[in-house]
Amino acid sequence: MNVSELSCALGLTPVALADGERAVTGAYCGDLLSWVMGRARRGDAWITIMTNMNVVAVASLADAACVILAEGVSVEQAVADAALARGVNLLSSPRTAYEIAAALSDILK
Repeated sequence: MNVSELSCALGLTPVALADGERAVTGAYCGDLLSWVMGRARRGDAWITIMTNMNVVAVASLADAACVILAEGVSVEQAVADAALARGVNLLSSPRTAYEIAAALSDILK
């Protein structure tokens, strides 16, 4: 499944869609950036409530397929612009991280 398909399947709102064709191969939930950097895997959909510029850097370093911003949090335009510039897909959802992860688990099986 790719990021665009995932976005449609979960009803996510694209914030910065740099590469909708990027394959999603797993998922990771976490808000401690150093923890995510060491544990998220290439191709993961990373679910977080963090919205600062460092999210873009960590997603890029981890080579995450996308970042899903949970609980309706929003990012500043500068963060969305940085995501596009670095090839990071940012999506948002009003759902909790748990709800998103549960839905992803069903989809990615």
